[in-house]
Amino acid sequence: MSDEEWERFLRETVKDTTGAPVEPSARAREVARRLREHPRQAEGWRTYSPARPRRRKVWYVTGLVALVALLVALFPQQIVGWFGGDDGGQDGAPLAAESEAPREAPDAEPDLRPTLAEPFRGSPAARWADGAAGITVPPAKATGWMNAAQVERALKQSRDFLVAAGLDSDVLRGERPTKAIALLNPHQKDVQDYLRTALSSKKPDPDTDPLLLFSRFRPEQTRLVGDVVKTRGRLTYREGKRGAVEVTADVTFVYPVTPAADSGRDAEVIRTIVRRKVVMSWDDPAKVITEPGTMSLVSYALDMTNGGCSGPTGYFVPPFGTADEQSTDDDRLIDPYDRSKPVDANDGTTSADDDCATATRS
Repeated sequence: MSDEEWERFLRETVKDTTGAPVEPSARAREVARRLREHPRQAEGWRTYSPARPRRRKVWYVTGLVALVALLVALFPQQIVGWFGGDDGGQDGAPLAAESEAPREAPDAEPDLRPTLAEPFRGSPAARWADGAAGITVPPAKATGWMNAAQVERALKQSRDFLVAAGLDSDVLRGERPTKAIALLNPHQKDVQDYLRTALSSKKPDPDTDPLLLFSRFRPEQTRLVGDVVKTRGRLTYREGKRGAVEVTADVTFVYPVTPAADSGRDAEVIRTIVRRKVVMSWDDPAKVITEPGTMSLVSYALDMTNGGCSGPTGYFVPPFGTADEQSTDDDRLIDPYDRSKPVDANDGTTSADDDCATATRS
């Protein structure tokens, strides 16, 4: 081969290398493999594929709707009450226990007349607990001369006294409050004198009215509607004089009653509302003469609505038929369900009817 031919061969060889195959990189080989295994049609610049629906969110919504429907089916009145539909009937959502002094009166309820079937209709008491369950007892801790276990027992017996004095069915019918008296210190002379006179006199005076401590109705005049008395209140305690454990009870009782002689379906129903504040002293027997399991009374106070305002009789006298005669010279109005206001202290010398006023609701 001549020199000219060799030079031409070299020039042509270098020129043709631009089209020679090149070994692909590892990344390029991986992309090519994925495209072979999952071919995909190219999209035009004006086209788009909508996102796949998220079925999980749809399931959440469906589950929530089903749960609400189940709750409505099982608890219709409670669910309606959550959304402002409570009509003040007995099926309203129960209130939580009262653990501290309320700051305001309960909201106004629809003005609905109580009936034999729904004696608490149209009243805040419709959402209160029944009987002793409405009296909150705080946790016990060592106080004064008592250890925690002794304080717990004193709190229980304090509530037992309230139950025996204000909820016992026999006492409500006017019988002797034997269980309540058994919890009182028999060596406290002034209280024993009061009990002896109050429970034996047919015409008690303001100082010896048994209503100051016990709830009573004349069975020939008044009949309780059903077996439920609504209550709301609490016990508190502190160290008192001479290391005693001083327990204070502040409880409101709501008694639905009807005339004893009227047994018709449309019989009149009235609610007698009684708020009691009783201070009890569980004394150290090393310092005060007492008996085991008994306490001394420090003070007691009473506010009542629809219980009579014409002088003490020893029994609550609901104003059936006509409005009770109440003294309104001072134009003082009282909401009997307002537990945010204090009950005036009473050492037993103030009558239950010394301070009659007009109730704004019952």
